[in-house]
Amino acid sequence: MSPDARFYCGLILILLPTIIYGGLAVLGVVSGGRFGAPAPPGLTEQQVTFYRAGHAHAGVLVLLALFLELSLDSASLAPPTLRLLRMGALASPLLVSGGFFGMAHFPPLRALLYLGAVVLATTVVMAGLGLLHA
Repeated sequence: MSPDARFYCGLILILLPTIIYGGLAVLGVVSGGRFGAPAPPGLTEQQVTFYRAGHAHAGVLVLLALFLELSLDSASLAPPTLRLLRMGALASPLLVSGGFFGMAHFPPLRALLYLGAVVLATTVVMAGLGLLHA
């Protein structure tokens, strides 16, 4: 594992407790505050759906980010491009899940979701091309 991959994998793993807390928050939301972390009062069904989506996407995209960090070690790309892709792999779970959670309370924050989707798609396609080129 390259030093860059080790660094970004370390950052990603350090961020995992935020997903664990997010799970407790979602548990509080869906249980009406009986379990998990205290839920904000009076959430609509749509807000609850955004909470669930934010948590689910965070977990899945963090796993993808770890895979991407390891895969980029074998990609044939210029070092500056690799650095940007490594940052994109780390940023996309934060942006996508943050967009869902933000949208639950302030709809214009959906821009984070769209930005995260673009960063994720670009990162995945560029990593794939780098692997095919290697």
